[in-house]
Amino acid sequence: MHFSIPVFSSAIFWAALWKIIVANVILSGDNAVVIAMAAHNLEEKYKRPAILLGSLGAIVMLIIFCGIVNFLLTIPYLKIVGGLLLLWIGIKLLTEEEEEGKGKIKAHGTLMAAVGTITVANTVMSLDNAIAMAAAAHGDMTLIAIGLVISVPVIMAGAAIIASVLDRFPWVAMVGAALIGWIAGGVIADDGRHENVDAATGNITETVDPGTLAAWLDKTIPNAEVVCGIAGGILVLVVGLAIARRNKARAEKA
Repeated sequence: MHFSIPVFSSAIFWAALWKIIVANVILSGDNAVVIAMAAHNLEEKYKRPAILLGSLGAIVMLIIFCGIVNFLLTIPYLKIVGGLLLLWIGIKLLTEEEEEGKGKIKAHGTLMAAVGTITVANTVMSLDNAIAMAAAAHGDMTLIAIGLVISVPVIMAGAAIIASVLDRFPWVAMVGAALIGWIAGGVIADDGRHENVDAATGNITETVDPGTLAAWLDKTIPNAEVVCGIAGGILVLVVGLAIARRNKARAEKA
């Protein structure tokens, strides 16, 4: 990784910048769902600050990830821990959504709690983004930073639109929660699977460490990532709805 002085007259600079922006926007569709779900139950005056601060926190983490992506890929069980954390976030968001939607239990969301949820969830989901952007930028941190700054408004706009849809159609939150669970299952299934970036060509190659969860799943379950994704989505829905109903029953007895 290195920093450079941008050459705005260079076609190579603009081509690489375009790749970074497109990669980040495409890969951040799921991030926008998390941002929207965490922010939309806040008071109106807190929604935009939560989206802004949470997005900025995620961008900072992405820049850090891009700088140490090769190191991150060597940490054992990182994806399992991250996936479990993401499952918890999905369950938490769905539980709060259901309690808010039923009108029985008020979800007491605060600005900093929403910002924390957004930052943590996006950090977990940002490893693939970091790999793709590191490849597109050939390790140029200046290009990565510029691309992220440009793409932030697009992601924020997407989150704002999804938040407004959640306000009108609360059932969409179940789809969003299932998506978070799906992503979490895929993250867990990928533990031990590495995408390596060739600094010279930008090409990405995949390797699987022997003795890891990914290696075991590849031998045991066909389409393991899809199966784990489905299992994660179902788990979030089942556990989240069960907790919401339990809390509702307790509130009615109180």
